[in-house]
Amino acid sequence: MPDWLYNLNPLLIALLLLAFIEAVALIGLTLARRLVLPRLRYRDLPNEAVSGTVQAIGVFYGITIGLIAVGVWTTNSEAKDLVSREAAAIAMLYRDTGGYPEPIRTELRSKLRAYTAFLIDQAWPAQRVGEGQSLTYGIDVMYEFQNILYTFQPANTGQEALHRETLSAYNNLIEYRNLRLEAVDSGLSGVMWLVIWVGAAISITVAYFYKIEDPRLHAVLVSLMAAFLSMLLFMIVVNDRPFYGQASISADPYKLILNRVIDLSK
Repeated sequence: MPDWLYNLNPLLIALLLLAFIEAVALIGLTLARRLVLPRLRYRDLPNEAVSGTVQAIGVFYGITIGLIAVGVWTTNSEAKDLVSREAAAIAMLYRDTGGYPEPIRTELRSKLRAYTAFLIDQAWPAQRVGEGQSLTYGIDVMYEFQNILYTFQPANTGQEALHRETLSAYNNLIEYRNLRLEAVDSGLSGVMWLVIWVGAAISITVAYFYKIEDPRLHAVLVSLMAAFLSMLLFMIVVNDRPFYGQASISADPYKLILNRVIDLSK
């Protein structure tokens, strides 16, 4: 799908898909009734053969499009879960650093706050326009945090236990961060989109061959099929790229952690 489509409001995406598919379907129907159907030699009960073909194609295409829709919805849900997990890991790590002595505690917490603010103010806007992977500040600030954490030497058993817990929380944060970055550019391949569009075109085209005398009734039936396909395609589009466009996942979990955990603890 073209990138500009994802940058539109979801309602506008739905209306554009509906208008485009309906227009193409009805134009195709008009051309088929004028140029193709009059040349065909229809015998008795031609609709039975057409119905069998429509049902066969509908079953296979329905299964295919259904699996794709479930797949992109699952991917989108998993991406939201990764965002929530990363935000929770930031909160847990921030609380663990509260047990360190000064000045390390302030240094560690300032790095975590800088990283969280970076996600909200820079990373998320960049991800929505497809430039999230080009930013390096997040890597730099986490490396600085890691260097401070790794150079700390516990002075007693209490600090040793705290340090182990903090290292574990830090590793969890890095794991969720890496998984999120891998998911930033996720989406259906061009081959999958080709299958979706070609399958939709075939599904609608087969309906042109019904022998229906009233062109208005024929147009209504084709329009209903086109509308149903539009809804399925809309659901796939809005869930296909979780971090891109206006329908992307929000940074609200990070804002919640920044406002209710980090800033309130000062």
